[in-house]
Amino acid sequence: MGRTNEPMTSETQGALFELAPRAIDAADMNPERASLAAKLPREVRFGTMTWSFPGWIGLVYARGVSEKHLAPHGLTAYAKHPLLRAVEIDRSYYDPLPARIFRDFAEQVPEDFRFFAKAHEECLHLRFPEHARYGKKRGAPNPRFLDASYAADAVIAPVVDGLGSKLGGILFQFPPQDVGDPRIFAERLHDFLRRLPRGLPYVVELRNEELLTREYAAALADTGAVHCHNVWTSMPTLRAQAQGMPPEVRRPFVVRWLLRQGERYEDASARYAPFDRIVSEDRWNRETIARLVATALRRDVPAFVLVDNKAEGCAPESIALLAQAIAVELDQD
Repeated sequence: MGRTNEPMTSETQGALFELAPRAIDAADMNPERASLAAKLPREVRFGTMTWSFPGWIGLVYARGVSEKHLAPHGLTAYAKHPLLRAVEIDRSYYDPLPARIFRDFAEQVPEDFRFFAKAHEECLHLRFPEHARYGKKRGAPNPRFLDASYAADAVIAPVVDGLGSKLGGILFQFPPQDVGDPRIFAERLHDFLRRLPRGLPYVVELRNEELLTREYAAALADTGAVHCHNVWTSMPTLRAQAQGMPPEVRRPFVVRWLLRQGERYEDASARYAPFDRIVSEDRWNRETIARLVATALRRDVPAFVLVDNKAEGCAPESIALLAQAIAVELDQD
């Protein structure tokens, strides 16, 4: 095979050694879903809980795209789906992310797109769980639990710096755990929230029913934080959560549709994988979400609905059905 006698320049070196980021193509636009998105108020945004699922190829991403590029470069294609105008960043729960990672995500999406960034779990565990991934810390007290200084530096500063105006919310998702007296938890949460930088969209999600107290609601109201309504295996119904929270902590109205009541996360994961279709419809929770979102929109309250694959088997398809249900509710006005 012949050799070229042309000199190696900086341009040719760059071509050899600096591969450009792979562009991820979007799936062909579904005209019915584009029409549905156009009918809905812009004040309601749907999103999924992370985005790099190979099962969504053909639904969100074009067929033939490289699976390994979905996580770093998939958001541009994701944001072209007419119903997907928000997304949750899940990685930041397991490890704090630098501002440059958030900035890279933000640069892939349009100006009206919004992110929900999970706070690092070390803010949220009273004790480290008895799980192998925590190593020597398993079962030990966590000194960073509700540590406002740590949250401000490791969580909030890089999120705000990286996402800027595209930040929809910083999500403090408390896992199921024994935190003792609910009143003491509410006091500690109140102190934590009031020490955080002011004026930012803090969203709090609980996984323990006993923590849904008047003191908890008062802590949110006093600090401007918002309650995240959730469909989760051991939590009260959405309607019960909404009825127990004052209006000021439900603006915006935030819902995470995760897992139907009584179902185990591991069982749902195994049953629904590879998350490419609806496997088991949850009409009751879908219709409840639709009614609550429609009520919020009638009262000029914006709404965010974040959907997990474990809700019904495929989050983008669940969102399409939910959007239809909300449109029906609003047409009844």
